[in-house]
Amino acid sequence: MAKRDYYEVLGVAKNASEDALKKAFRRMAMKYHPDRNPGDKQAEDRFKEAREAYEVLSDARKRAAYDQFGHAGVDGVRGGGGGPGAGGGSFSDIFEDIFGDIFGTSARGGGGSGAFRGSDLQYNLEMTLEEAVFGTDVKIRVPTLSTCKACNGSGAAPGTTPETCDTCGGMGRVRMQQGFFSVQQTCPRCRGTGKIIPKPCGTCRGQGRVEERRTLTVTVPPGVDSGDRIRLSGEGEAGINGGPSGDLYVQVHVKPHQIFTRKGSDLYCEVPISFATATLGGELEIPTLKGRVALKVPAETQTGRLFRLRGKGVRSVHGGAEGDMICSVKLETPINLTKEQKELLQQFEASMKAGGERHSPQHEGWLDGVKGFFEDLKFWRKS
Repeated sequence: MAKRDYYEVLGVAKNASEDALKKAFRRMAMKYHPDRNPGDKQAEDRFKEAREAYEVLSDARKRAAYDQFGHAGVDGVRGGGGGPGAGGGSFSDIFEDIFGDIFGTSARGGGGSGAFRGSDLQYNLEMTLEEAVFGTDVKIRVPTLSTCKACNGSGAAPGTTPETCDTCGGMGRVRMQQGFFSVQQTCPRCRGTGKIIPKPCGTCRGQGRVEERRTLTVTVPPGVDSGDRIRLSGEGEAGINGGPSGDLYVQVHVKPHQIFTRKGSDLYCEVPISFATATLGGELEIPTLKGRVALKVPAETQTGRLFRLRGKGVRSVHGGAEGDMICSVKLETPINLTKEQKELLQQFEASMKAGGERHSPQHEGWLDGVKGFFEDLKFWRKS
């Protein structure tokens, strides 16, 4: 079977740069590597084809020969030569760099320092709406791993020091052969630190870190809302072997409020209103987070009507103008009526019906709709 064009295999143009070639091969390797496709012969063949193409095109001398003579110019000479980029390092070095990216290892660099960044932590902070809107300082206690003071984070007993791992020579990684190529993996003895501890610290038992609860003060800025996060840099878990500490993320959760509901920068509230006020109009006293305001209710106000109070909402922590207060009026049916009050309501209802005017347009419109519904139902039954 004739070989495919190497540029076609990698999906790049013939003038592709070395960086473009490497990125193309990385994509192919991520997709077709045998370890990611166990038992898939087709994927294995595609991987081998891509590896062969990259081996040739990443070497300046071989690529020139291939561009001039095609496959005939490089068949039988793969595996030799001065490496990719005309002496810029061997193919195996670049190959291992790529698979370090894929499998989480690194064939070069690192220096065996074994220093690792500490883990990030998350703390769920519940607060009231008022605290979130106006901002506040909150003290929290956070369980975390801190640097052991007895050994200063080395993990070794006082008066002793860690020793270089004789398995990896202090590099923290060992080379492992896997099939037709080799990769570097974390040293199983020192677990990537490059060092072993003959006499562990009695306080941290050789870990270099101890569990403790720290009290921190979190400054909550005005305008935060549920879902916002406050980052405290360096307040996460301590690093390993001198590595930097992680961060602490404070996740904000605003507790439900008995009056207000927040939606973005706006506040919503439901205001009960009497039958007389809704009918004749009047003035209501409305609570806001900054005090009380008067709301004028026009005559013949229906339940559910919305009133907007400009600028009585919230200013978001992300900036922008203050939001509005949206008030929804809800008609409240009177209860515990006296006999006299009931008689007055009955007289009022009778006078409305006797007047012949449309005093309840919504109710009368609904009755018209019901009447039309039944007339339509009779028509469809007949047909």
